[in-house]
Amino acid sequence: MRRFLLLSFLYSSLFLLLISCKTYQLKDVKPISNFEKTVENLYFSSKQDYVYKCRMDIYKNHVSGILIIKKISDDTHRVVMTSDFGNKMIDFEISENNFKLNYVLADLDKKMVINFLKNDFQELLRQKYLVNESFENENSRIYLSKTKKKSYYLFFNKENSLLKQIIYTKSNKEKIDFSFDAKKPTFAEMILLDHKDFKINIKLFQITETE
Repeated sequence: MRRFLLLSFLYSSLFLLLISCKTYQLKDVKPISNFEKTVENLYFSSKQDYVYKCRMDIYKNHVSGILIIKKISDDTHRVVMTSDFGNKMIDFEISENNFKLNYVLADLDKKMVINFLKNDFQELLRQKYLVNESFENENSRIYLSKTKKKSYYLFFNKENSLLKQIIYTKSNKEKIDFSFDAKKPTFAEMILLDHKDFKINIKLFQITETE
């Protein structure tokens, strides 16, 4: 099953690399003064163990397991995914600029798969963003952070100030939509990663109690 899923992912990815994503543009917002110089995604900032049920939908195939994320230094996280039965599938350490692969199951040991996971988790675990522009709509304050060809739109709920969405774009093309369902700033009970240029979704659901 894993081998079939992997081949499906590789061949479909090569095809979709030729398809351009649509240009992303904010709608129904108004600019506001830049009160914030930086904003943060704090959902993985604590040194607690973040344990989730993980489900990956890759084209028409599904993989599930347990995902554990732990902050092991100021700028590095360790990420481990196991099967539902506890067998290790992948284990790596990651920061904004570094990636160390500790273990990978043979069926997953393909460059495209490793790069896919590396890029997704580098973006998910990014904490600090310099603010270039600020906007608002009826429900959110929106901060735009630009770095080289990448742009990030961070949506914070006006009522509780919690981060609820990050839209990641590259060369003005929408790449990944990160959605968060949270009750406090350091832990999201549910996280959705929705790729816009691949038919890939990753869903993380809380399976441990937090204080």
